[in-house]
Amino acid sequence: MKGGRGAAPDDRWLAEVASGASRDAGGVPVELLGDYLPLLADAAITGRRPRRAELDAVETLGRRAAEQGVSAGRAVQLYLSAARRLWQDLPDVVRSRDREAVRAAATAVLHVIDDAVATLADGYAMARRDLVRREETLRRELVDDLLRGDSDPGALVDRAEPFGLDLTRSHQVALAAPGRRLPDSEAAITALEAVIFDRMGDRDVLVATKDGLLVVLAPAEPAAAAGTPTGRAAGTELGRLMHDELRRLPRGRPWRVAVGQPHSGLYGIARSYEEAREALTMATRLRLDTPVVNARDLLIYRVLLRDQPAMVELVQAVLTPLEQARGGPEPLLSTLQAYFDTGAVATETAKRIHVSVRTVTYRLQRINVLTGFNPADPGHRFTLQAAVLGARALDWPRRPFPGPA
Repeated sequence: MKGGRGAAPDDRWLAEVASGASRDAGGVPVELLGDYLPLLADAAITGRRPRRAELDAVETLGRRAAEQGVSAGRAVQLYLSAARRLWQDLPDVVRSRDREAVRAAATAVLHVIDDAVATLADGYAMARRDLVRREETLRRELVDDLLRGDSDPGALVDRAEPFGLDLTRSHQVALAAPGRRLPDSEAAITALEAVIFDRMGDRDVLVATKDGLLVVLAPAEPAAAAGTPTGRAAGTELGRLMHDELRRLPRGRPWRVAVGQPHSGLYGIARSYEEAREALTMATRLRLDTPVVNARDLLIYRVLLRDQPAMVELVQAVLTPLEQARGGPEPLLSTLQAYFDTGAVATETAKRIHVSVRTVTYRLQRINVLTGFNPADPGHRFTLQAAVLGARALDWPRRPFPGPA
């Protein structure tokens, strides 16, 4: 259309415009322009608005751009650059027209640009939503199979690769439980992904939901500079990172986060997950006031419960006399637990359970009278503390003792 070559669009000229626009947009394929340039040229020459079928074709191109991984910004840049380059040559065609004709041509072209770019963006957004939904489904299914630990290893390796997971590495699983119902899961996942990806990178990290919990699968040895916490400290760091981010969300508080131990290989992921679930359950039973629990810190309870009949016998022998106390055993048990947690300091115990020091002293004396074990006596303290831990692990006195197997 250069040099006043008539009113019909010149395919060679439009091809040059498309090629230049592609370069401007960083190499976006010119095929994503479709019939957009002839639409612009036709609008400038005849003032025609695009038909619905032509806009539907642009919408399809927007979906294709999303599926090909072209960013929305580059796709729009391609269309705007093509319009700018085309308009720069239009004065040669419309030079003989009067001012009103030129204004009408500009208005028609702007209408095409507005309709086409808006439709392109709509198609792109729809495709991205479809891709996100499809990825979310695949991610949820992958997480379910990884945490179950009984799926075909070869198939899991192939399915995990697009998510950046190397299943030969050591991983740990962290679970976040909301104080109430899980809030907007997408918002929570997005928030966690942003902060965890920033700290650990986006490989070997997976964030999803399962059974009303947020699940984070993370590498046990994050690649980072010297001084990065490892072992127990790394697990606690991951838990605190999650909790600090989740408590900023408007819903779901208070959150509790449990972190499983790191294990290697595919089946290590399922093992870490079970540890994290058990830690969540145990933290609730033990009425721990810490929002972040590490499964490694609760190993003693697994040891105690391994021989459950012996633990039941210990709790019955040592603590059931507390049932004679006015108000039942729970106030005395809570006092004992706080007393041991604070290093056997009565003043700190009183602060923790919100009673006077005199009340703490009275309760400790009452425990001594009823059980025959003195909490202040180092020789008695271990037996009492083990019995209290066992009671919490068994959820006694809220639940009756389990019967014989």
